[in-house]
This record gives sequence, structure tokens and C-alpha cells, in this order.
Amino acid sequence: MRLRVLSYNIHKCIGGVDRRYQPERIAEVIRKLDADVLLLQEVDAGVARSNHDSQFELLGDLVGMRYRTWFPNVDVRGGGHYGNAILSRYPLVESTNVDVSIRFKKKRSVLHGVLRVRHDGIDRTVHVFNMHLGLARFERKIQLQKFLDYHPFSSLHHDTPVLVGGDLNDVYGRLGTLLQPAGFRGIERRPLTFPAWGPMRPLDAIFVRGAVDFVKLARCESELARRASDHRPLVADVRLHPHQPHHHDHGHKPPTPRP
Repeated sequence: MRLRVLSYNIHKCIGGVDRRYQPERIAEVIRKLDADVLLLQEVDAGVARSNHDSQFELLGDLVGMRYRTWFPNVDVRGGGHYGNAILSRYPLVESTNVDVSIRFKKKRSVLHGVLRVRHDGIDRTVHVFNMHLGLARFERKIQLQKFLDYHPFSSLHHDTPVLVGGDLNDVYGRLGTLLQPAGFRGIERRPLTFPAWGPMRPLDAIFVRGAVDFVKLARCESELARRASDHRPLVADVRLHPHQPHHHDHGHKPPTPRP
């Protein structure tokens, strides 16, 4: 079975060049990519600059994704917050936020979603993690270690399909080496995604672990994507291995209520 996963720093739906707030533009970029799972960063809720919209709800409606979760990371002066969101075509049966913040630095987190993907009459559990890491190199290293120490991630069976994506602020494209000892695999030369109008840095990434492989990883090349945000979307086509039951497969509790 194949899944298409999109990682996209939407920059609060504000264009990177024209500075216009146009959520419909972001939604159009997403719709044309026809993804199954969206990992979105810098998603506003209740902020004046974005008409006090709850953007994960608004975008979910615009792109037709019923299953959604969002967690606020940063308080915005004047009211409201922004944070990470996961939107999915498949049921989100659990949602948890992992705080990887460092004292005296901007708050950062990893949003964990548990998906139940049905294929050929079988429900598959897929764990997805949506992260937005810090600007300094030392921050990113500490934050990734906090992520790797996270429970239940640290206790997941090695065959459980896991997808990790987001805005890693990975200026030199080297953070994947820190994830390799934990069994993660990436693409050696990742697409450049920032700035959107003329990408020079591979800030965004998607990695896989367990019974899942990359089919393709690519940057969106549409003209609209050059203008809609300050990052380009990153799209991964992945293939789940045939289901092999093991004793670590457990049921999951209902989704955590949205803030």
C-alpha cells in the first residue's frame, strides 16, 4: 500500500514575497498535491494577522480532510497562538504533543498522531510525527535527542511504520545522521525548500522507520507554491510493507481533545 505524505511550513498562510494572507492559496497548493497525510507547521489560531481563523480547521474544510489535530507552540502578542497540525484522510485515533523546548529559546514541539489505515480489509497502525525545530544547531541536536527519548516512541516495535517530517531548520541537511542510529532512513540529497521563491536550503525533511520505504521524495514545483508561503512543500510517496502481526500491536485510546 502507498501513502503520500506532505510536509509544509505554511507561514501562517502569508505569502513569502507579497505578504498577503490567503489561506485559499495554501489550500490550492495542497489540493493539487493530492496527499493522504499533511504535516503543517506555523499554523495560526486566533491571531489578528490571520483574521482570527483557526487555520487547521479552515484548511481541513478547504482540502476536504476530516481528521485533524493541532497543538499551539508559541503565544502571539495581541492574542492567539501558532503551532503544528496534522490533517489526514485516515482516522486519527490518538494525538499527543511532545515538548522539546529549551530554556530561554522559542518553544518547540513535535506533534504525534496515530493513524489507522485500512487496506485490503486490514487496519494498519502508522505513527506520524510533525516537528518544528530551533534555529541554532545546538538546539536542534538537543531537541532531536528529546524526541528520540520520547515514550511511546522509544518503545515502538522496530517494524511499526513511523513517518517523521517537518521544518527541521536543517541548514546543511545533516540532521539525518542523528536519526540513523534509531533506525530512521532518509533521502541522501534532500530537495532544497527555502526560500520558496528560490530555494537554497534543505530546511524541511521527511524520514521513515520500520516496515515502510520511500518510493519518491520531491519538492513541489508549482508557480503557486513559489508565492503561497516562504517554504516549498515537500512530498513523499511511501510504501507500507505487507502486514506482519506481532505482539506489540495494541489498541489505541480515543484522540486527545483539541486545545
